[in-house]
Amino acid sequence: MTNEELWRSALTEMELTISKANFITWFKNTAIAHNENGVITVNVPNAFTKEWLENKYHKFILRSLRLNSPEVRSIAYSISASPQKQASTPDPFLLKKRPSTDLPPGEEQLEFQEFNVDKETNLNPRYTFSNFIVGSFNELAHAAAQSVVKNIGTIYNPLFIYGGVGLGKTHLLQAIGNEAKKLNPALRVRYLSSETFTNDLIAAIQNNEPQKFKDRYRTFDLLIIDDIQFIAGKARTQEEFFHTFNTLYEHNKQVVFSSDRPPKSIQDLEERLRSRFEAGLIADISDPDYETRLAILKSKAANKTPEPDLELLEYIASAVEKNIRELEGALNSVLVRMRTSGRTPSLEEVKQILAQINTKPQKVITASKIIKEVCVFYDTTEKHLFERSRRREIVKPRQIAMYLLREDFRGSYPYIGQKFGGRDHTTAIHAFEKISRDLKKDQKLADEIKLLKDHIYNS
Repeated sequence: MTNEELWRSALTEMELTISKANFITWFKNTAIAHNENGVITVNVPNAFTKEWLENKYHKFILRSLRLNSPEVRSIAYSISASPQKQASTPDPFLLKKRPSTDLPPGEEQLEFQEFNVDKETNLNPRYTFSNFIVGSFNELAHAAAQSVVKNIGTIYNPLFIYGGVGLGKTHLLQAIGNEAKKLNPALRVRYLSSETFTNDLIAAIQNNEPQKFKDRYRTFDLLIIDDIQFIAGKARTQEEFFHTFNTLYEHNKQVVFSSDRPPKSIQDLEERLRSRFEAGLIADISDPDYETRLAILKSKAANKTPEPDLELLEYIASAVEKNIRELEGALNSVLVRMRTSGRTPSLEEVKQILAQINTKPQKVITASKIIKEVCVFYDTTEKHLFERSRRREIVKPRQIAMYLLREDFRGSYPYIGQKFGGRDHTTAIHAFEKISRDLKKDQKLADEIKLLKDHIYNS
């Protein structure tokens, strides 16, 4: 296998693991420069990308390379001004449609779509209402988004959309910005993540330009912030955002947020911000039902050649139940197999393909892991959890941890009691029964535990 083929295979694996935006942002203009004695050198375009790949994606890259070349032992990263110009490793992200000698005349290769973001708004034009599939799981959020576009600053302000990973929040948020800009080109629109907001604030403080920061963020007509939950615990960011929000709101400017949880479930968030998040409309996006998953697959497959059979799409829709991003990844894997083999795979082959995608290293979920994630989620410490405190902010996460240790870990009540400072087993029984009862009548608690389980099993 050549360096080019090895890197292409690794990229294909990684694309199924991380979001498309991050994939294209960090892996564009990368290539294998050397492969000697199990040591691979990857060329990257700049020092920032080098640092990011080393710290954030190194394990993903190593695993993907080893899947195709088990003898790979380590990876080094080297800065190269224009790695895409190397003859042996063309940039996979800039491939244009062209005839392939491996495919029948008139067929086209599967392509990577170029990452095209508007520099003024930071919006990706691919995300629109027209290609957003609506189902019972997201119809409220979709309807609210369309209403906001038609009534900037005067209805559902702020709009707060929450839901799990890979359910389409980012698509919907960017569709709001794109549609608003389309209806009114003069509108000042900005989409960004809460992390970008925080980094901009830090840079402004370091450069002694706080007023420039304020002037910039308080002039937008429509400000869209993704993953707002990450400002929790950042006092200075919350302080500045509070004043930015107030200024925009008082001038009838529209603010839209997304989060992985509702405002009440965001720990370590100032109450004054929480109350403002709840002042508008809160809409959730839940897991898509089968019909919607099939509709999404049909929409994605409609423009592909050859188009997969309905039977294959129905199987994929039934096999991938939650994450829309994983749903698209499964479809892409089947399409790649169809292109490379020149035929439609059998249902049994599709099952094998999906089995390979879903074959992740089985995580060993330990009692310590559950307790640690509960502490992180509720912003407390294990020390406090094990104390005999009756404070509500300690009792609730302690009882939830006991519930999870019984429900998911299948621990015995005496074992659970011992894990929490040698408590009697009746304490564990009480905690389990209380949380079980509360789950039946408290949707907020049910949402929290669902998100907590996602963190436990997917982090």
